[in-house]
Amino acid sequence: MLAYVRLWHGALAATEDVSDQQVEAFIRQLAWRDFDNYQLLYFPEMLTKPVRPEFEKFPWQPADAQLEAWRTGRTGYPLVDAGMRELWETGYMHNRLRMVVASFLIKHLLIDWREGMAWFEETLLDLDQANNAMGWQWVAGSGFDASPYFRVFNPILQAKKFDEDARYIKKWLPELADIPVHYVFQPADAPVDVLEAAGVTIGTSYPAPIVDHQAARARALAAYDTCKNS
Repeated sequence: MLAYVRLWHGALAATEDVSDQQVEAFIRQLAWRDFDNYQLLYFPEMLTKPVRPEFEKFPWQPADAQLEAWRTGRTGYPLVDAGMRELWETGYMHNRLRMVVASFLIKHLLIDWREGMAWFEETLLDLDQANNAMGWQWVAGSGFDASPYFRVFNPILQAKKFDEDARYIKKWLPELADIPVHYVFQPADAPVDVLEAAGVTIGTSYPAPIVDHQAARARALAAYDTCKNS
């Protein structure tokens, strides 16, 4: 295993085809990884229980068909589905997508972060136990220096921002390949003639959204308030 300090010096020495911003981002991830291992060393219980005790009473929903839809990339949200299908086929997913799909499971579906952590443990080829546990608790809001629980990723806006030409979505969701980019981020809202021309039937060839974004966000915030005030 390469020592962190060697990677750090190597990053600082990189000059070709690498911007200062990219070097800083890489070093920042090294720092997070070091912090993750520190957490696991001194707080091994983070693998099984929330670091912040108020989350012990969080009203998680049963892990049912919605968990399976998330695992298999059948949520009706193209960016989430593309990420989950890439994970299953390759054992890899970009860090941005890991946050998006984790947020969706935890905050849109109110499914316990430990379910997602376990699925990543089963599927990621680059699995790092400390990083995985910290990442899930960070998204859930229950870990050290965690993301605020009210930060709920909008998977539609995330897709438009980071996959604006839908190249990634269409690669991993070939059933949506012929839908114009303007409609591909929300295929269920596309006009019938557009769907017919693309050979897509919502609910058959591609699922309808399993939750409404705004309703799910409101439910998540209400659940957090219940947990916080209990």
